[in-house]
Amino acid sequence: MDTQKVTTQYRLSQWAKIIQARQDSGQNIKEFCQATGISRSQYFYWQRKLRNAACTELAIQEKSVDPIPSGWIQLAPVQAPQMKSTLDIEISGFHISVNAGTDPELLKKVCRVLRSL
Repeated sequence: MDTQKVTTQYRLSQWAKIIQARQDSGQNIKEFCQATGISRSQYFYWQRKLRNAACTELAIQEKSVDPIPSGWIQLAPVQAPQMKSTLDIEISGFHISVNAGTDPELLKKVCRVLRSL
C-alpha cells in the first residue's frame, strides 16, 4: 500500500475522532476549536475531507453491489386483475347496482325511499 494513502487514512481517522469529540461535547465549532487549540479553517478543511471520503466510499460500494445475479433476469411486478365488485339490490321492483365506492348514507336513504313506495 502507498505510504501517502496510509498517511491520509490515518489523518482521516484522527480527524473523525476529533469531529466526533466536538459533536459529543455539545459545544459549537468556535468554542470547541478555541478550547482545543485547533484553527477553525483546519477543522472545516478536515470536515470537508471526511465528507468527500465518505461520499467516495459510498459511490464505490454502490457500484460494486449487483442486485441481480448474473444469469438471472429481473421480472416486472404484475398487478392482479381487479374484479369489478358490484352489489345488485331489488326493492319494490326497482333495481339498484352499487359498488364499494358508494356512500353508505346515500344507499340507506335510497333504500328507505324505495321501501316506502
